[in-house]
Amino acid sequence: MSTASVVPETRGLSGEDAWATLRRTGRRRLLVDAFGRMRVSDGFSHARSLAFMTSLVAVQGVIAMVGLASAIGGSGFSDVVASTVRGAVPGPAGQALTAALSHAHANGSRHQYAALVFGTIGTLVTATTAFGQLERGLNRLYGVEQDRPSIQKYGRAFVLAITVGTTVALAFVSLALGRDVLVKVAAGAPSTIWNGVRWPAGLVLIGAAVTILLRTCPRRMQPRLSWLAFGSGIAVTGWVVVTVALGIFFRASRSFGQTYGPLAGMVALMLWAMLAAMVLIYGAAVAAQLEAVRHGDSQPQDVEKVAESEPDSQPSNVPHPVGAT
Repeated sequence: MSTASVVPETRGLSGEDAWATLRRTGRRRLLVDAFGRMRVSDGFSHARSLAFMTSLVAVQGVIAMVGLASAIGGSGFSDVVASTVRGAVPGPAGQALTAALSHAHANGSRHQYAALVFGTIGTLVTATTAFGQLERGLNRLYGVEQDRPSIQKYGRAFVLAITVGTTVALAFVSLALGRDVLVKVAAGAPSTIWNGVRWPAGLVLIGAAVTILLRTCPRRMQPRLSWLAFGSGIAVTGWVVVTVALGIFFRASRSFGQTYGPLAGMVALMLWAMLAAMVLIYGAAVAAQLEAVRHGDSQPQDVEKVAESEPDSQPSNVPHPVGAT
């Protein structure tokens, strides 16, 4: 896979420097160049791999929730899980995931602990693999050709699977749990307050998760959060647009379900995961390109093609730090 040109590390620069660079470059120019950086670093291939793992995480996570709901007993918790999935994942994709809950109720609780154990283990394994794949994709955006050693890479990915994964799960709960679900638990003022804060709270949690990933995944010294804020905002905005647009499309389209039949749910899940992965990696490309522009690299290049055209030049795989000016 190809790698974009190296982005030198930015140290000692404040948030004002980041926004000054953004104003000087222009948002439109930066977004176009970031797309070029994503393309030359094979970002779409990394997004497809990440989407596949994300789909597995979703399925394994629902299996774990099925086991937990069966272990707790009663239909209340299962209804909350089902409503959360339907609200967070658009259209047939959410229906495909909640079908597992219906199957669990129909077949009783004979395998409740097996579903809980294997679902939890499967979720952690697939989420760890997904974050490892994300590190590889973000490294290529920044021009870093070598990932961390395997133990460090997947050890870090495992920690992210627990921390960031929990943050994303809480964000989904916040965004998906509406008035109809909460009224089963509380009524009156608590329900009104919840409906007023759940969307801002969910978006803040998603933004925090994305920022943590942009800060910790690449194998380099990342800049201050202000240098990552614009890229993180692009990723969160893109995720909201993708989720809402697909939800509207699935509700309005009758031919989608007729075309794919029983596979409509899984196709919808894969489509949503792929588009969500693309906007995440694109947001990281925006952050990387902003930092590259600060060092005069306005046109990202494929380092392999540069090496082929200039045999005597050897591109560096390790960014060189640049001090404040």
